[in-house]
Amino acid sequence: SAWLSLKNRFANMDVLVALGITAAYGYSLLALFGLLGDSATAFFETSAMLILFIRFGKWLEARAKGQASAALKKLLELQADSATLLDGGVERVIPADQVKVGDLLLVRPGDKIPADCVVVEGEAAVDESMITGESLPVEKTLDSKVIGATINRNGRLVIRATAVGEGSVLSNIVRLVEEAQGDKPPIQRLADRISNVFVPLVILLATLTFCGWLLGSDQGFLFAFQMGISVVVIACPCALGLATPTAIMVGSSVGLEHGVLFKKATALEQISKTKVLLLDKTGTLTSGEFKVDRITVVGHFNEGDLLRYAATLESGSAHPLAKGIVAEAEKRQLERLSVSAQQEIGGRGVRGLVGGKEVACGSRDFLIEQGITAAVVDRSPDGDGPGSQIFVAIDGKLQGVIALTDAIRDNVAAVVMRLQHMGILPVMVTGDSRHVAASVARAIGLEHFEAEVLPGQKLDIVKKYQQQGQLVGMVGDGINDAPALAQADIGIAIGSGTDVARETGDLVLISGNLIDIVRSIELGRKTLGKIRQNLFWAFFYNALGIPLAAGLFYPAFGLSLKPEFAGLAMAFSSVSVVTNSLLLRREKRHFLEK
Repeated sequence: SAWLSLKNRFANMDVLVALGITAAYGYSLLALFGLLGDSATAFFETSAMLILFIRFGKWLEARAKGQASAALKKLLELQADSATLLDGGVERVIPADQVKVGDLLLVRPGDKIPADCVVVEGEAAVDESMITGESLPVEKTLDSKVIGATINRNGRLVIRATAVGEGSVLSNIVRLVEEAQGDKPPIQRLADRISNVFVPLVILLATLTFCGWLLGSDQGFLFAFQMGISVVVIACPCALGLATPTAIMVGSSVGLEHGVLFKKATALEQISKTKVLLLDKTGTLTSGEFKVDRITVVGHFNEGDLLRYAATLESGSAHPLAKGIVAEAEKRQLERLSVSAQQEIGGRGVRGLVGGKEVACGSRDFLIEQGITAAVVDRSPDGDGPGSQIFVAIDGKLQGVIALTDAIRDNVAAVVMRLQHMGILPVMVTGDSRHVAASVARAIGLEHFEAEVLPGQKLDIVKKYQQQGQLVGMVGDGINDAPALAQADIGIAIGSGTDVARETGDLVLISGNLIDIVRSIELGRKTLGKIRQNLFWAFFYNALGIPLAAGLFYPAFGLSLKPEFAGLAMAFSSVSVVTNSLLLRREKRHFLEK
C-alpha cells in the first residue's frame, strides 16, 4: 500500500508504518554484519513486534467493521433458497437463482417470496419487516407488489416475477447502502486533507527528534534512532482515517434496520444540520387517496350527470384529485361519455369536449382563465368549504363544485411536534387553497404553510428558503416532487417499499412511516456526534502520543516508548475509534426505538 501510494506521488498512512519497519530492519541488518561498528546492536524484534501488533490491530479492526456491516449481511442471508415454479399447471421446485422474469410462482403460508413479483391470484398477509422495519404484516391481493425475501404469513399466492437478481429491491438496497458507506461526506474530506499534510509533517518531526537526541544528548545513536522510529510509528493517522467511514457504516446500517435508507453518506451529515423541513401535503402528510366528500350543484345538471361529465374529462389525468373523481363515478357505475380535445394544464385543471359539450374542471383560478366570471365562482355555495374543491363548468357556465378529502396520516401531529422540539421549522407545501391549507395546518399543529403552489413552483419554494441562509430538507413522494427533492440540501422520499431504486432523493423512508423522519434526523445527529468524537480522540491520541514517543518526558520522568509499543498504541487507537462507532448500535434504543 505504501509503495503504490508513493508511486502515485501521495503519502498515505501506511507510508509511516512501512518507513518505521524498514528503518528498524535496515539498521538491524547493518548492525548484524558489523557495518556500524562492534558496539552496534541489532533489534530485529522491533520490526517483528511492529508487524505483529499492527496486524493484530488490523484484525480487531476488521472484526469491528464486520459487526458494523451486519445489517447488510442479514439482508443478503434473507434471500430464499428455492421457489415453486408453476409450469403448465405442474409444480416444480427450482433454486431461487434460476427464477426468470415472467415466471409464475406458487407461495404457500410460511414460504419466502423468491423474487420481486406481482400477485396474480390469492390473498395473503406478508411480513415485510426485514425490508421496511414495520412489524405488522401487509395485506396483499390481486395486482399487489411483493418483495423478494419477505415472508408469506398466511394465505396462498400465485405471483409473477417482475425483477430478479441485481434488479431486485433487495439487491438495490444493498447496492445503495454499500455506495453510501463508500461515499465521503464533507467532514471526511477535511480529515483527508489533514492526513495529506500530516504524513510529511510527521517525517519532519521524526527527523528533528533523531537529530535532537543524537546531537543534544549523550544517549547515543541507537536511542536517538529508536525515538525517531517511535515518532513515525505512533503518529500514523490510521484512527483519523477510520473516524468517519466507520461511523457512516454503522449509521447507515442502523438506519437500514429501521426502514431508513441513506443513499449518500452526505445525507447523514446534512440531515443532522437541517433547519427547515418542507413537507408536501398530498401523499406525505395525508394518504394521497382522495374521496369525493360532497357534490354541490349550482346549475341545471343533476348530481349524477355533473359527476359523469367531470369523471369522463378527468379519466386521462394522473392527478390524485382526478383519480378520486373517476373512482367515485365507477363506484356509482356511471357510464363514461365520449371525450376529445382533452387538455391538462399543469396541476390547475383539465378542459375538453365531453359528449359534445365544452367542459372545464379545476381550481378557481383555472375556471376564471376559462372565462367564468370570478364573482360567479366566489358565490358558489361550496367555494370555501372543507376539503379540496374542483369547480366544474359546462358550456361556459359554472354547474357545480366537487369537494374531495384525503385522510391525514397517523401520528402526523406527533411528528410535527417532535420536529419543532428539535429546533426544526416544519412547513407544509400544498396546491390547495389557503383556506384548505389552513384547516389542515390547524389539525396537525403547523404554524407555517405554503398554499396554492403549482407542481413546478415547489422548486422555487426550496430556493426561497435556501436564499434565506437555511439548510433545507424536502419530504415528498419521490416522483412528482423530483425537482424539489433534487434542489433541497437533503431530499427525503416517502417510499412504498418497492421503488427504492427509482426514488429521487438522498434518503428514502422505505415503510412510508412519517415517524422515520424524526428517527433519521436523530440518527444523523448521533452519527455526526460519533464522527466528531472519533476525530477528537484521533487528534488527542496524536497530541499525547507524539511527545511521549519523541522522549519529551524522558529527562524529567524517565518515560520513553519503544517502537514496538508505539505500534501497539497506534493499533489500539484505531480499534478504539471503531469501537466508539459501534456503540451507536447499542445506543440506538434510546433514540430509535422509543
